[in-house]
Formats: sequence, C-alpha cells, structure tokens
Amino acid sequence: MFVLLALHLVVGTAIVAAGRVLGRRAFAVAAVAPAAVLAWAATRWSGVVDGEPVTESFTWVSGLDIAIDLRLDAFALLMVAIVSGIGLLICIYALGYFAPHDSGHGGEHDTEFPGVARLAGVLTIFAGAMLGVVLSDQLIGLFVFWELTSITSYLLIGNDDDKPRARAAALQALFITGGGGLAMLAGLIMIGEAGGTYRISELAAHPPSGSIVNAGIVLVLVGAFTKSAQAPFSSWLPGAMVAPTPVSAYLHSATMVKAGVYLVARLAPIFALTGQWRLLVLVVGAVTMMIGGLRALRQNDLKLLLAYGTISQLGFMMLVFGVGGYQLAEAGMVLLLAHAAFKAALFMVVGIVDHGAGTRDIRCLHGFGRDWRLVQIVAVISAASMAGIPPLLGFIAKEKALDGYIEHGDFVGAGAVLTVIVIASMLTFAYSARFVFGVFGRFGQSGELDVSSTAHAPGLVFIGPAALLTTFTVVAGIAPASINTLVEGATVALYPASHPAPVVLWAGFNQAVVLSIVIIIGGIVITWFRSPVADVQRRFSDAAHVVPTGDRAFLGVLRGIGVTARRVTGVVQNGSLPIYIGVIMLVGVVLPLIPIATDWDGLPRLVERPAHVALVAIMLSAALGACMISHRIAAVLMLSAVGYSMSALYVVQGAPDLALTQFAIETLSTVLFVLVLRFLPRSWTPRPAARGLPLRIAVSLVVGVGIFVFAIVSSQARSDVEGPSTAAAMIEGSQPLGKGSNVVNVILVDFRGWDTMGEITVLLVAAVGAVSLARAGRRRSDRSAPVFEEIVE
Repeated sequence: MFVLLALHLVVGTAIVAAGRVLGRRAFAVAAVAPAAVLAWAATRWSGVVDGEPVTESFTWVSGLDIAIDLRLDAFALLMVAIVSGIGLLICIYALGYFAPHDSGHGGEHDTEFPGVARLAGVLTIFAGAMLGVVLSDQLIGLFVFWELTSITSYLLIGNDDDKPRARAAALQALFITGGGGLAMLAGLIMIGEAGGTYRISELAAHPPSGSIVNAGIVLVLVGAFTKSAQAPFSSWLPGAMVAPTPVSAYLHSATMVKAGVYLVARLAPIFALTGQWRLLVLVVGAVTMMIGGLRALRQNDLKLLLAYGTISQLGFMMLVFGVGGYQLAEAGMVLLLAHAAFKAALFMVVGIVDHGAGTRDIRCLHGFGRDWRLVQIVAVISAASMAGIPPLLGFIAKEKALDGYIEHGDFVGAGAVLTVIVIASMLTFAYSARFVFGVFGRFGQSGELDVSSTAHAPGLVFIGPAALLTTFTVVAGIAPASINTLVEGATVALYPASHPAPVVLWAGFNQAVVLSIVIIIGGIVITWFRSPVADVQRRFSDAAHVVPTGDRAFLGVLRGIGVTARRVTGVVQNGSLPIYIGVIMLVGVVLPLIPIATDWDGLPRLVERPAHVALVAIMLSAALGACMISHRIAAVLMLSAVGYSMSALYVVQGAPDLALTQFAIETLSTVLFVLVLRFLPRSWTPRPAARGLPLRIAVSLVVGVGIFVFAIVSSQARSDVEGPSTAAAMIEGSQPLGKGSNVVNVILVDFRGWDTMGEITVLLVAAVGAVSLARAGRRRSDRSAPVFEEIVE
C-alpha cells in the first residue's frame, strides 16, 4: 500500500515537472496510478471481503510513538474502488475535455487549456492523498493525508490562477477545510490520549469515554462537516465550481467531499452513542439535506445545480452513517456507490454540454440534435438514479435508507429525520428533473440565442466514461447481487457483529415503497408547479434576507478577522518597546503558571538561614532603587548591588565557585555599563506621568510573582522525581567521565560543551561587531558624518 501511495506521488510530481511537454496527454500518464491501484485491489479482493484485512505499518517518529499504519478492510476497499475507479475514468474523460475544439460559440475550450499538465499531476497527488485517508488506521497519519487533500484541492480549484474567482474560491475552500482540519487535529489528539492509542482499530475494540472524549468528538465532527460541505460550512463547494469540470467530477462525486462522510462512517460504530455525536450529526445532516435541495431548485448554471445537489446528498449520507446502526450503514454503502456513479456521470455530461455549446446556462439551451442521443440517455438515466427512480441503484439506496429508519429508528428524533428525508427526496426528484429539462428541454426563454441545436456531438472517448458509469448504475440496480458481497463485507468491517440483509431491488410492498411513491408524486408536483415554487422561494429568500447565507457568513468572518487583526496589531505592534516586552513577558510567565496552578502542593520552606533574609532585603532594595533613581551611573551601581548580593547568596549556600563566577561577571558588566554610559546624559530624560503606569506596574507584579512561583515549584519538583536525579548523575559522572572534581566546570566544559561553545561564539560575534562599528566610526573623515561619540550621545 505504501508503494501505491508513493506511486501517486512520483507520477504526479513527474507530470508537474514535465509541464507543457505532455500537455493533455498527461492524463494518459496519470491513469497509470489508479489503474495500478485497481489491479492490486483486485488481487486482494476475495480475502478482504471475507474479513481478512491487509495491514502495513511505517514508523514515522519513533520517539513520539507516531507511525503511519495502513489497513485495507472491506469498507476501505469499497472507498478505494470508488476513488481509483472514478479516478481512472476521469483521466480518460479529461483527454476529451481538454482537447482543442472550436465550438463556434466562444467557449473556454476554443484553445488549449492552460496548465493542463500541472492539473493532471496535482490531481494524481490528490488521489494518492485521498487513498491515504481511507487506508489510514492511525489518527495522526489520517490527519496528515487529510490536510494533504486540502492543500492539493486548493491547487486544483485555483489552477486557473489568472482569474480572481478561481483564486478566491480556492482560498475559501482552503480556509474552511483547513480550519476544520485544525479543529479535527485537536479532537483526534484528545481522543487518542484518552483512549491510550491512536489506532482506529484498537479504539473500535476498546472505545474510550469521558468529558475529554466528548469534547474531542465535537472537534472531529467539525472537521468532518467542513470537508463534506455540511451547513454552515457548505459555501466553499459551490464556489469550487470554477474549477475545470474533470476536477469537479472527481472531487465532488468520489473523493474530497466524501472524506468527511468516510470519517463519520468509520467512527460512528465507536462514538455514535457517546456525548452529542448523534444529535450533532442528525441535526447538521438534516439541515444540510434540506438547504442543498432548496438551493439546487433555483440554479440556472448546471454545475451549480449539481453542486447544491451534492450538498444535499452529502447531508443524506450523514443521516444514514451517523446514527451508528449497521442497517442504516448498509444503506450508506449503497448510497456511496450510487452517488459516485450518477454524480460523476452528470458532471461529465455538464462538461460535454459546456464543451459543445459553450455555456452551462439552462436558459440558453433549447435541446440538442440527434447525434447527442447517447449523451441524453446518460443524462436521463443518471438523473433518474439521483431522483431515486426504479430500477436504478439510486432507488435501492434510498429504499434501504427509508426502510432502515422505519424498521430500526428507535432513537429520539428518528421520525423527524425520516420526514426530512422524504421532503428532501422530493426536492431531489425536482432538481433532477430540472437538470434533464434544462439540458434537453425548453427552459430557455424565447428570443434567446440557440447555442445547442448546432453543437458538435462528443466523441466516444469523451462520453465513454460517463456511459460506463451509467451502465454500472443500471446493472447494479437490476442485478444488485453484483455489489452485494462488497456491501455486506464493508458493513461487517464497520460492525463485526452485524448481519446485513441482502441488497435487493424489490423487498416487498412495505412502508418504504409507499414513501417512495409519495416522494415521486411529490417530486412530480414540485416539477409541474416549478414556477410558483420558484416565486415562493424568491419571496422567502427576500423576506429572510437578514439571515446570512453561507457566502455572506464567510465574508463576514473574513471581515471580522481583518478588523480584529488590525485592532490587535494596532495595540501590540504600535512601536512601543515597553508594550512588546510586556506582552512577551506576560505570555512567557502566565502560560507556564496554568499547569502549575492545577498541580501544586504548596510552598516549601522559604528561609533556611537568617542570612537569606538580609541578602534578599538588599536585593529587593537595590532593584527598587534601580527602577526609581534618576541618575544613570547610580542605577548601574544599584543593579550591581543585586548581582553582588546574589554572589553572597551563593557563598551562604556553599557554592564559592559559583559566587566567584558571578562576582567576576558582575564586575565586568558594571565596568562596561560605566564605560558606555559616560557618553550619555547623566540623568534619565524626565517624562510626565504615563497613563499606562498602572498597567506597567501590574505587568511587573505578575511577572515577578510568576517567576517566584515557577522557581519555587521547579526546585520542589526536582525532589519528587522518581529514580536518580540529574544532579546526582552529574556528580557521580564528574570524575570518571569528565576527569574533574569541580562538577560545575565539568558540566560547562564536558557535559554541556557544545552549549558553552555556542555561547562563546555568540559573545565573540557580538564583540567583533561592536568593535567593527566603533572602528568604522572613528575612521570616517567626513565632518558632516557623526563620529562614534556623537552617535552615542
């Protein structure tokens, strides 16, 4: 498995490096990676489906016990089939999509698409990252691949970087999914630490619990919601439609948007009954399914229609996978396969229409010629599967979901969720019909330019991949036994004790069939009265204009971040050195005090000898004097008194060598201060009382107390360490290892020799720089140029 992931990286990097040499032929090279994955998966198929997963492990950071563990079980195999199967077809489809073609309508494909080889290379790397997500059995490794999909999708969406819309859409997708990924990382760490392991398979065997896990679950779900475009994080997906259609077909049918669904499906058996998991997933999924369906009904751009339809279908997937029961999970497996097939085929149809007619606006499409018959068949069948019409695979998925909620919806809110699914499925039928009538019907207004009746029909390579997916939709719908083994194996992989029912086209006349009939009738009614429905939606949208949409909310967040950043920067980066020092000292002192305050046994004995009181009193008096006195030289002498008092404290504690070192350093520092300060004015520049004086005093007190507490606690903690202390080890190793009886000297010269050499080097560099500046100032002969003494003054 590592070899296959590396193959995607190598092939993708090589294609990007080749650049324009390959052109659109880069997709033929890119097809090697998914084809190799499918061939390898075929050799492991029977064993994995029978419950014998394939595992591999690679130690990444041994000291932190971080490894990349890969595990191919039946559920991962299903996702691998989707990712690589659709990926291979996308590579073939892209060969026709990026072929130069003069449509005569001024479309974007009249010339060679810019950066097509780079697009193919990044798409290959993205596919490898997506495979890493579905194969990872380790939470940190999963996060690494997860973020790699965010980065590569940013490059794919913004491939046409000379267009502001593409750049803005790419940044929006990266901002939302990347932010969710950071939240997810925090949640994964909390879950892994609470469970004592980061392996998903081990967490499934021994699920952790507790408040930390509950908080981690919420953060993980935020990451899943952002990646799968759930409300209120769904605004990035419609914006991503600026990407070329092959990218949209791949990312939004088979890969990126399904990453969050995959994560929810993988973790639902472990955490569905923990904390607020089920409530969050069901509420967010239901809202997303409804909003996506309503927004899809209003779109005139075919890609945007499919984008909002994808949002609705992703909400549907959350509703079936997030409950935590194997009956609904099995319906989710069928829905994953069905959605990947019909949505990829429909996106491909949109690309074909755009390629031939030069537009995706249904108001400009009035029907196509007879040579478009195959495209029409593909579009109608795929849209019918999306609408849930028998005997197609989409119908089976919807039936199993309805039956799961009817027969096994014994949890709170199941009836409400079922109602949402029924209503949203009516909307799905309606926007599926809008897609079909929009492409091949009469949605166009009179007087509009007819750009479709004379459009050039696509070639076999161009329409072939979509036709294959449509064939799969029909075959799997009529003969569901063809996918039954994989679906049942994937369900058992998530729920080992489950007994999934066979996937069948007709399970008898039951309540699910009745609801399906109701959905179809409701969808027909909405389609028939589409104009009044559109008016109602428009009026409701105008009345609810005060409620921010996803796009407005995103822009509002960006503006808020900008305003906050400017205000914070204006305070902490205003050119004031005291403020800089205050912020640094507060952060450096207050943050360590937080864990200290939660685990502190109290103060130890503070005074060991009477001399300590006198010496500390001298140090405090001298320090206060240095702050209050106005004469520079006197202030230096006060600081020296603090240092000499510290030397005396070392003597009292029985460390004369340290006292001698401190005395020598303090004397040298005092001499240097006096030599420099003699060129400056004798007193400090008088300043009026600052309004920030109370704040400065408060910062000083916090820092002083913080350093005091930290010193006390750290010295006390040394005696609590189990086993031999570091000090004892240094004393014992001084003579045999360092050949010296002076422990301090041995530490500085031998044990910490590199540190000491580095400190000496820094001092030498600083001294050389100071001397060079002084000599350069003295050598200058220009009288107008200030000499060193004038600079100092």
